Amino acid sequence: MKEIVGIRFKSVGKIYYFSPGNIKAEIGDHAIVETVRGIEYGEVVINNKEIDEKSINSPLKPIIRLANAEDEETIRKNKEREKNAFEVCQEKIKFRKLNMNLVDVECTFDNSKLLFYFTSENRVDFRELVKDLAAVFRTRIELRQIGVRDEAKILGGLGICGREFCCKGYMGDFQPVSIKMAKEQGLSLNPTKISGTCGRLMCCLKNEQNVYEELLKITPKTGALVVTPDGDKGKVEDVNLITGKLKVKTDKSEVPVILDRSEVKLLKDAEIRINRDELKALKKLEDK
Repeated sequence: MKEIVGIRFKSVGKIYYFSPGNIKAEIGDHAIVETVRGIEYGEVVINNKEIDEKSINSPLKPIIRLANAEDEETIRKNKEREKNAFEVCQEKIKFRKLNMNLVDVECTFDNSKLLFYFTSENRVDFRELVKDLAAVFRTRIELRQIGVRDEAKILGGLGICGREFCCKGYMGDFQPVSIKMAKEQGLSLNPTKISGTCGRLMCCLKNEQNVYEELLKITPKTGALVVTPDGDKGKVEDVNLITGKLKVKTDKSEVPVILDRSEVKLLKDAEIRINRDELKALKKLEDK
């Protein structure tokens, strides 16, 4: 077993493990640690805890110290520097006439590096921009092109449900979301109905997928052949997975009947298929 402390560097981000040494950290404390990016300031989200050493991929770096008043002042100054760097970078982008949208700026705790995050539809030659920024700030400059999902996570906002974006509110990492999920959940494959503000498939499709997969195991699909309680053979024309109600068209009636999935006997199930041309047209919604 190995004693660890879990630290997060963003309000909703990945949790990294560090070796506490003789430090006893409490959830909500702030700590100064060494990372691959340099000395960083993070929040303790898992206090001293022992875990199986096999679950740790690499040797743990130690916690240098718990943050003090001087460290908090450094963070305040870094925030001001980030705000200034954002404004300067926007001016330089405009001057260089670069087709890029600046999203965020991060300053490492020890001021050894400034990271600029941007989005762009194409690759951008930002070599001259880096030189401009290095001349102004006299530190290492790094520009990172991010996707629209990452942009939404950084900026935040409200989804069509009226709640905070899932990615901003609680998701540490993005999970893959597919058109197949939307189809299996019986949603209209209208891009405006199944995509979020970022223009990609809504993350909540992934959250609910396991429930729909279980329901699909016990519910005849649209196109399935079934036998009704009266012994009549019929074809399922519509399905409501949540309620379990089926609209069944029998051989003896022109009007479909509404039955519960528990009331019918399955003869031959159908498959959920997506039109190839439709899938091609919507494939971009799966991109990050």
